[in-house]
Order: sequence, then C-alpha cells, then structure tokens
Amino acid sequence: QVQLVESGGGLVQAGGSLRLSCAASGSIRGMSAMGWYRQGPEKQRELVAAITSGGRTSYADSAKGRFPTSSNNAKNMVYLAMNSLKPEDTAVYYCRFDSSGRAYWGRGTQVTVSS
Repeated sequence: QVQLVESGGGLVQAGGSLRLSCAASGSIRGMSAMGWYRQGPEKQRELVAAITSGGRTSYADSAKGRFPTSSNNAKNMVYLAMNSLKPEDTAVYYCRFDSSGRAYWGRGTQVTVSS
C-alpha cells in the first residue's frame, strides 16, 4: 500500500499564495506520475496539475501560469505553488500518486480563498 499525506492548505485572502506539499510513503515500486486534483463545493473532482517521473507537466487552464507544480522523485514528493489565488480556487485539494498501474489518493487539504 501507498500512503499520501498532503499539507499546506489553509485560509488566504484573494491574491495571496499557498504552497501545497504531498509526501508518498509505503510500498512504493516506482512512480510514473504525481498530481493535484481539487473538488469545490458541489463540483466534481478535477485535475489541477500533474507531473510525470520524467518531469513533463500538464495543467488545467485555470492553473496555467499561476500554479506551477514540481516534484522530488528521490523523496516521492510533489508540490503545488499556488499564486494569485481567487475565491473560485476554494476547494479540497487532493494528491494523486500513480505507480505500477494503480492510482493512490491522499485525504485532501482544504484551501479557502476569501474575497
């Protein structure tokens, strides 16, 4: 099993910044990709950003230019730097870890952006 723990969420004013971190641990047999998803109130979970083991990144349109993602493969960690936050970014942010054809999810961290 693989366990994921997210950290760095919180309450911030519009225009502010937060940095999310996710650490994977457990029976890890290589990592193919890690990513961040979010689920806002009464919304479906959606991709925010993802990064492969080779460093290739992909972003939702809403995240491009504002939420760069990075990883430390040696430590099985992924980060999301959230800048210029908007009230519509309010959501629970989940970390996802893909390994050996399986996807593992963290429990999420709440991000609340006040106007």
